[in-house]
Amino acid sequence: MRIAVTGSTGLIGKALVRSLRADGHEVVRLVRRPPAAPDELTWDPKRGYVAEPGLADCDAVVHLAGAGIGDHRWTDAYKKEIRDSRVLGTRTIAEAVATLPDPPRVLVSASGVGYYGDGGDRVLDEESPAGAGFLPTVCAEWEAATAPAAAAGVRTVLARNGLVVSGSGGAWGRMWPLFRLGLGGRLGSGRQYWSWISLRDHIAALRFLIEDSALAGPVNLTGPLPATNREVTAAMGHVLHRPTVCAVPEFALRLVLGELAQDVLGSQRAVPKRLVAASFAFTDGTIESALRAALDENAADHSRR
Repeated sequence: MRIAVTGSTGLIGKALVRSLRADGHEVVRLVRRPPAAPDELTWDPKRGYVAEPGLADCDAVVHLAGAGIGDHRWTDAYKKEIRDSRVLGTRTIAEAVATLPDPPRVLVSASGVGYYGDGGDRVLDEESPAGAGFLPTVCAEWEAATAPAAAAGVRTVLARNGLVVSGSGGAWGRMWPLFRLGLGGRLGSGRQYWSWISLRDHIAALRFLIEDSALAGPVNLTGPLPATNREVTAAMGHVLHRPTVCAVPEFALRLVLGELAQDVLGSQRAVPKRLVAASFAFTDGTIESALRAALDENAADHSRR
C-alpha cells in the first residue's frame, strides 16, 4: 500500500513509518517545510495547503500532527496553538482528501481520550458523551474537522489515543528519569484513572484501523485495563526496583502546571470497546507488561544508534 502520514517526526509517527516500511509499504511523509528527501511532500496546515501530488494514489492517510498537549504551560497563546494545529490541520487534510478524483480508502485521524473529560470512576467507551472543558472542546472540534472526508465517502476513523507508554518519548519519556532516580510518586490523590496503551500495541492498532474495512468513527486506542495513577506508580517502582514515595500534592501541580493540572488530575477510565469487538489482539494487557515493553524498546533504540 501507499500510505501518507502527517506527524511522522513524532513518537508515534516515527514508529508507525518504521513498522509500515518494514512490511514493504510505501510511505509518503507530509512535512511543514521544503522536502529534503524523496519520500517527503510539503503541506501547510494553517494555509490549508497540500502539495500536489501529495495524497494522490494513496490507499490510506494517517493524520497524527498536532502541537504537544503538555509541551508548554497553557497560556492563551499556546491553547490557541493546540486547537489550531489540530482543527486547521485536520480540516486541511480532510478537504484535500475529499477533492481527489480517486480518494484513499481510509483516513485515520488522531484524537484523544481527552474527549471524555473527567469521568471519575465511570467506564468510558466510544458511545460516552464528550466532557466539558478545554480539551474535550478541542477534541470535539478536531474530530468534526474530518467531516469533508467522510462526506466524500472516505472511511474515516477517529483514533482516540490514550497515554502511550514508551521508553523514548511522550509523557512517559519525561517520567522515566524521575522514577529511575527514586523521585517518582503518585500525582495528587493517585485515584484518577489513566488510559494507557503500549507503543507497540498503539502501532498495531493504527495498522488494524487502516486494514479493517468495517471500522469507522471513534475508536478508543487504549489498553484493556485502565489503571489508576497510584497503580501506575507502583508498577513503575516495581519494574525499575525503585521507591515511589515522592508524592506530588495537588496544589503543587496546580502551581507548576496551571490549567493543565486539571487534566493531569482528571480521570479517564476509557476502554477499547470497539477494538475488542473487532477482535484486535493486545500484546500488553496490563500496565506492567506495557512498562516492560517500553524498557525493551528503549534498549532496542540504543542498539540502533
